[in-house]
Amino acid sequence: MKAVKIVVGLALAYVGIVVAFESLIGVLQPEPGGTITITTFDADGTAHDRVVSSLESEGKLYVAANHWPRAWYHRALENPEVRVAGQGAFRAVPVSGAEFERVNTEHALPAFFRFLTGYPTRLLVRLDPVAEPAPEAAGSDAPEEE
Repeated sequence: MKAVKIVVGLALAYVGIVVAFESLIGVLQPEPGGTITITTFDADGTAHDRVVSSLESEGKLYVAANHWPRAWYHRALENPEVRVAGQGAFRAVPVSGAEFERVNTEHALPAFFRFLTGYPTRLLVRLDPVAEPAPEAAGSDAPEEE
């Protein structure tokens, strides 16, 4: 019986560490190198900003859901038109198969990080640039030259 109590205590302590770490990340939203701020949108158009890990592979930009809280990822799948701060509009495309394996292998997560986050399944999205409409010409009321 004592062994069961120890195992349960260790399991609860581990869950507490994961919850504390994930909560801290969610509150602090750290922005070290290798992160970007992505804006995703609800069905009603409400914008949500989130700092996410950015990865580059073969000249393409990817973002990774490396934590259990991943509402941004689900919003990006539901409404793939997203924005990246300072970079413009993108279309979020879920990544799987050989492309996932290549990017995941190139940007493997350290074991300690995976331990602290509770070993969530890693999900990747490729961000394909979207051409934005040209801004309206300033001074369109100006007389035309002949």
